[in-house]
Amino acid sequence: MKRIMIPMIALMILALVMTAGAQEKKKEEKKEPIKIGAIFAITGGASWLGEPERNTAEMYVEKINKAGGVNGHPIELIVEDTEGNETKAVNATRKLITKDKVVAIIGPSRSGVTMAVIPVVERYKIPLISCAAAESIAVPVKKYVFKTPQKDSDAAIRILEHMKEKGYKKIALITGTTGFGDQGRKQVKKYAGEMGIEIVADETYGPKDTDMTAQLTKIKATEAQALVNWSIVPAQSIVAKNLRQLGMKMPLYQSHGFGNVKFAKACGPAGDGIIFPAGRLLAVDTLAADHPQKKILAMYKKEYEDKFKDTVSTFGGHAYDALYILVGAIKRAGEADSEKIRDEIEKTGGFVGTGGIFNYSPEDHTGLKKDAFEMLTVKDMKFIVLKE
Repeated sequence: MKRIMIPMIALMILALVMTAGAQEKKKEEKKEPIKIGAIFAITGGASWLGEPERNTAEMYVEKINKAGGVNGHPIELIVEDTEGNETKAVNATRKLITKDKVVAIIGPSRSGVTMAVIPVVERYKIPLISCAAAESIAVPVKKYVFKTPQKDSDAAIRILEHMKEKGYKKIALITGTTGFGDQGRKQVKKYAGEMGIEIVADETYGPKDTDMTAQLTKIKATEAQALVNWSIVPAQSIVAKNLRQLGMKMPLYQSHGFGNVKFAKACGPAGDGIIFPAGRLLAVDTLAADHPQKKILAMYKKEYEDKFKDTVSTFGGHAYDALYILVGAIKRAGEADSEKIRDEIEKTGGFVGTGGIFNYSPEDHTGLKKDAFEMLTVKDMKFIVLKE
């Protein structure tokens, strides 16, 4: 009896050892997640920007993880809501870096907020790919800061080029007093003179203002032939309504911050004829089948609208570009090392995104030229390519 029991006990011990070894091997094979931070204005006055950015980032992180992650590692996306507030964004950035130990950050949604967090990421040497548009984010170049929206200087140039083609020599300017509005105002003023266009009125409004009749009345009294409104806040729709209520017939140009069809719908009939530069996402159906962006734009539009039952926007596209530029850099870096990831972001070339075809370099952390823009117009509260 004893001779039988000893082998049985030995076999049981061996089985336990083998099971423990297999479990340990399985544990070793399970790779640590790569932590990526995301700071978006999900609530508050800039939620028009941040909500589609958050939705996009979460949707595609899930897709990437289902496909095996990055170099076998799952992505852990840690999202913080800035509410469009600079202080909250700075605090969220510090938390992501010092507590959550993220290797990189995508966002913020707004230009002024991005400018506020730049000193933090530069200090901690954490790469950030902003989804905000102001040129000052990336000019002059900051070592760890990149962005995905097209440059506001290129938007200003495209608007002014179109005005020049139409023969407008005197224009009015009205801008929001946000970081985006302030930077856009500077760009329009900078390039207007170079193109022989005189700015005969220069008005501003606050992000919470609900009526711009006073400013527009002043503009009406000038010789302005056209009006440029530069803003990201919902008030840009009020400008269109007030303009028509005052019986002003001059054409209204908006910045690329108008790139959400909800703004056009908020304008109602007063929005018809608005002209603005934007990425090709908003006019994907009109692109030629062989256009290099057609496939990616059509895919993103379909996947976003199918999942969220909402119209796709330029702003969600900025988050798509930021995420996939970052993921590509992590793959090439071969490890979750922030310094190596930064270097690989800067080497990104020929990346076909929603905003254009990106080519970063040590001298260019935007990676897009003015040809990334199409000139669009509004018809029946929808966006279409401008034909004239």
